[in-house]
Amino acid sequence: MTNLEFFKACFSSEMKATVETIRSMPTNSLEYTPHPINRTAYEIAEHIAAHVYDFSIILQNEHCDEKLSFPFSTADELAMRLEKNWKEALNILESYSIEKWDNVMVSLSVGGNPFAEMPRFKMMWFFLNDVIHHRGQLSSYLRPMGGKNPAIYGWSADTVNN
Repeated sequence: MTNLEFFKACFSSEMKATVETIRSMPTNSLEYTPHPINRTAYEIAEHIAAHVYDFSIILQNEHCDEKLSFPFSTADELAMRLEKNWKEALNILESYSIEKWDNVMVSLSVGGNPFAEMPRFKMMWFFLNDVIHHRGQLSSYLRPMGGKNPAIYGWSADTVNN
């Protein structure tokens, strides 16, 4: 299995868990934060969605200026937009060549300021791992917000019938 094939499998499986985590946020509690130094649920969800938007940019270009905002009104709205953007990136990946994946360098800017340059495959793994990390953060917010944790890598206490 190539790195590209492995990425496609991981990327595809992470979509459902991420969309369901976003969808599980109670819209009336989006400003929840466990501590003033932490991001709010809204800010974490917006960050995740911005990364998902950037997937297609990274796959189609040799430069990405990281999207820093992704405004939304409701968890359901954001989940639908996130799923649409994720599927767009999946469609691009379906016909992707190993050459474009392994050997093309992509530069990353944050707010117009150069941040890093790396092979496309490393950039995509970097962004996917960051999405997974922030999804974990967000999942720890759900119960205190009044929501229920979806099944991410198997059942959760909130998805089992007692």
